[in-house]
Amino acid sequence: MRFAHNSERQFAKLLDFYAIEWQYEPRTFVLERDREGNSAQAFTPDFYLPAYDLYIEITTLNQRLVTKKNRKARRLVELHPEVQIKVLYQRDYLQLLVKYGLEAPSQLADGTGAAKLDLFPGVQRGTGAAAESA
Repeated sequence: MRFAHNSERQFAKLLDFYAIEWQYEPRTFVLERDREGNSAQAFTPDFYLPAYDLYIEITTLNQRLVTKKNRKARRLVELHPEVQIKVLYQRDYLQLLVKYGLEAPSQLADGTGAAKLDLFPGVQRGTGAAAESA
């Protein structure tokens, strides 16, 4: 599978390791339409976790793009209140990598070590396609 960013590939490996079913960019949500009814703005979250009914957007980019993604995520929830989405920021993402042993703690800019962020409490370990292909 081709991912748009290395962070997405690493996140898929983490999900596979914990045997969490995931789909990559499975749905695009139209956020705004033009006068002719064509899509003027859309949002495709990076991952969907069916067992949690949760979309995940990973953003390891600069602040300007983070603000744009936050705006899209908020708009998505406004238009589709049934949709759950979690935006993982660069710091959250790096802390997950450290917590689950995928990167050294030196990757964290402030050196605080592993995060208290836990997306998957109580999830059992497993294997999956991304982990096997690495």
